[in-house]
Amino acid sequence: MTLTGVNDFARVQELKKLATAFIAEHGDFALERVEGDEVDVARLRESVNSLPFLTPRKMVILREPGKQKAWAEQISDILKDVTDTTDVIIVEPKLDKRLSYYKTLKKATDFREFTDLDASGLGRWAADFAKGQGGSLSGADAKFLIDRVGLNQQLLEQELHKLLAYDLQITKQTIELLTERTPQSTVFELLDAAFAGRAKQTMELYREQRTLKVEPQAIIAMLAWQLHVLAMLKTASGRSVDEIAREGKLNPYVVRKSQNLVRALSLEMLKQYIAQLLQLDLNLKTKSVDADEALQHYLLALAIS
Repeated sequence: MTLTGVNDFARVQELKKLATAFIAEHGDFALERVEGDEVDVARLRESVNSLPFLTPRKMVILREPGKQKAWAEQISDILKDVTDTTDVIIVEPKLDKRLSYYKTLKKATDFREFTDLDASGLGRWAADFAKGQGGSLSGADAKFLIDRVGLNQQLLEQELHKLLAYDLQITKQTIELLTERTPQSTVFELLDAAFAGRAKQTMELYREQRTLKVEPQAIIAMLAWQLHVLAMLKTASGRSVDEIAREGKLNPYVVRKSQNLVRALSLEMLKQYIAQLLQLDLNLKTKSVDADEALQHYLLALAIS
């Protein structure tokens, strides 16, 4: 079996479920965990090829053995030699789909790839999670929570535990009370407020970022990323959300959320904003400039343009 994909939370949960079920049936001594980059290939092969000891079956969990070139090159032969009494789980968070190692694992093993959920999928998951813990979370409040803390499923689970411990009925009010906006979601709001001409809110959001100890250079980097997304959308030439997300290697949720911003902007305006941000970044790196003052001036200029 192979477990892979960028969704760390889902991948780890699946591995935990498989290991727990195996231990429940065969005992702790039937499970062996091996860090693939810490032992040589001979030791890895011995783990998957040797017979279980004092138990009818054994499970071997190998984490990132593909970091060793020899393992990847020998994977076909290694899989053929796995004993019938051994369950092997290969954990490879990142796999290069161009390589034969990936193709062999996908063809010869129970291949399970865990991708990030989009906003609607995360919303359903969050509501189901709350229900499973004896609580409740409406679809609208789940969306509000995701907009506030982001798309990281592991972080979302932590926030849900905290919210449920406070009150089993999760509401917008408890979400606002107990959670903080993630920097990236606030940068989106910064641009949204600035492009809408809401100068006062723009400055409030900027000060909130600084209170959270987000440095001006980090805000500039996130602004640059968001402007890059907007430029991609502006030049998408009628492509669908999924096509834009796939070609730009973006989450579809990010694309959908950015569409409202880009509608009111011309391509020339976007080019101007990007050029001005580039000049700001250059000035901060080459001149004696007050970063806070310069960045606030840039944001205010967006709001009144």
